[in-house]
Amino acid sequence: MLAAQGFGRPALERPVGMRDVAGLARRLGQFQIDSINVVTRAHFVPTFSRLGPYDPALLERAAFAAPRRLFEYWGHAASLLDVELEPLLRFRMNEGAHSWGGVDRVARANPALVEHVRREVADRGPVSARQLEVEEAGRDRSRWGWNWSAVKTVLEWLFYLGEVSSAYRNSQFERVYDLPDRVLPAEVRARPTPSEEESVRGLVRRAALALGVATEPALRDYFRTRPAATQQAVAELVESGELRPVQVGDQVRPWYLWHEARLPRRVHARAVLSPFDSLVFERARLEALFDFAYRIEIYVPEPKRAYGYYVYPFLLGDRFVARVDLKADRARGVLRVVSAWAEDPAVHGRETVEVAEELAAELASMAAWQGLSGVEVLPRGDLAPALALAVRGS
Repeated sequence: MLAAQGFGRPALERPVGMRDVAGLARRLGQFQIDSINVVTRAHFVPTFSRLGPYDPALLERAAFAAPRRLFEYWGHAASLLDVELEPLLRFRMNEGAHSWGGVDRVARANPALVEHVRREVADRGPVSARQLEVEEAGRDRSRWGWNWSAVKTVLEWLFYLGEVSSAYRNSQFERVYDLPDRVLPAEVRARPTPSEEESVRGLVRRAALALGVATEPALRDYFRTRPAATQQAVAELVESGELRPVQVGDQVRPWYLWHEARLPRRVHARAVLSPFDSLVFERARLEALFDFAYRIEIYVPEPKRAYGYYVYPFLLGDRFVARVDLKADRARGVLRVVSAWAEDPAVHGRETVEVAEELAAELASMAAWQGLSGVEVLPRGDLAPALALAVRGS
C-alpha cells in the first residue's frame, strides 16, 4: 500500500520537475484541498511527503495553467484531480446537486439569478463570487429575492453541475470561475461521456491503483462513490482479474489487491503527512493496517484535544511512529512544534532517540521548504524532550 501511494522510491538526484508532479497526480488521482493554512495548504503537502522539497508553483501550474494536468472538483472532497478523471465524474455533475440541501434549494428558488450568474461568467469570466457581489451592489434585486451570499451559493451549485469550473484560486484562496471549455483541455472535453456504471468502475480502478490493497468501503471512500454501484464495480473487477481477493492479517472482511500492485520487500519512507493525505484520510483502513488511531481535532475545544490542533502523522519505514502538531511562525521565521508524541516503541520497534533524530531531520527539511530558518520545539508531548535535543544537535 505504501508503494502504491508513492512512498519508498529512491530520492531524486535532481530538482523535482513537472513530470514528477504530474506522475504523482496520476498515481494518486487527487490532492484534497483544505482551507486551513497552518504550515501550508493541505494540497501542497503530499508531493513534499513523497518527493521531498519542490517548488509549489509546479502544482499550481499543473492545476491552473495550460496545459492543465489537474482540475478542481469534488473527488474524496474538494480536490485537485487528475484531469483524465473529468469524463468519469460527469455522471456526478449530471445527477445534479439534489443531495446538497440548502445550496440546491437556493438555486432552484432563484432561476433569474441562476441565469444572470450564467451570463456573467460566460461574458466576463474568469470571475470570483466577490467580484459579482460587489458589481451587483447598485442593481435592483427585489424581483430575485436574493442576498449577497446567494451569488456564491449559485456559483457553487453551477460548479457542482459542471456548468462552471475553477479557473484558479485567488490570493484569498477563493475560487475564480469560468466556463469549462475555457478551463479544461479541449481533448478531454471532447471525449464521450461514459455511463454511470462505466464511470464508477473507472473510479474504483483508480482508487485501487492508488491504494494497492483495500476493502470495498475504502475503495468507495476514495472518490465517494455510492455503496451499491461500488459493490457492483468491485464484483466486475474481481471477475476480470483486476482486483484479487486477499486475506489481510486476521481481518474478517474481504480485502482486494490491485493486480498490478508492486510488492517491495521493504519500504524506506520518512514523511510527515497532512491530515488530508490520501494515505490517511480513511481512518478505519489506517487503523486496520497500521494500528494507528488518528483523528483530526481542529473542531475539538482546545482543553479537550488529546494531541493538538493540526497534527501531522510521522511515517518512518513502514510504520507510523509519532505525531506532531505543527505551525509556521512566519513572523519569527521558524517551524514551531506545538506538541510531539511518540507511538509505543515496543509495538513499532523504534527507539525514541532514533524517532526523534529522524523526525528532526524531516522537520528541518520541511522548514527549509517553507522558507523558514529553523525548527522550535515547545515542551508538550512525550516526544518533545528527545525531539528538542535532536533539533539542537542537528
